[in-house]
Amino acid sequence: MRFDLRTVARYIRKAETDELLDRVTVYRDGMEPAALDLMEGELARRGVTPRQITAHEQERREVVLTRPDGSTLRCGFCDRPAITRGRGWYRLFGRVPVIPRIFPRCEIHGPADESA
Repeated sequence: MRFDLRTVARYIRKAETDELLDRVTVYRDGMEPAALDLMEGELARRGVTPRQITAHEQERREVVLTRPDGSTLRCGFCDRPAITRGRGWYRLFGRVPVIPRIFPRCEIHGPADESA
């Protein structure tokens, strides 16, 4: 897959500050160095200081779930970092509940909702 810096730059300009903060902190290891530079530049343009970035990382590292390799687990419903796990259903065609399972969940999609 080809890395298109222009597409990434457009995405970064539209992204929410919290999403950029998550990407330059808890998702940092999986990011392209050029994309990280763009994100850090955009955060600086928005007035986010290095101290605020460090504070965000410390707050997130205290609560996020990680895999055995140390990478951050993503929410099963969005791209935010997961902070808890909850029961839900694997749904056939997105509608028919078929198999109960455990989903990683962020602060928006947790706590567990059995109808998920």
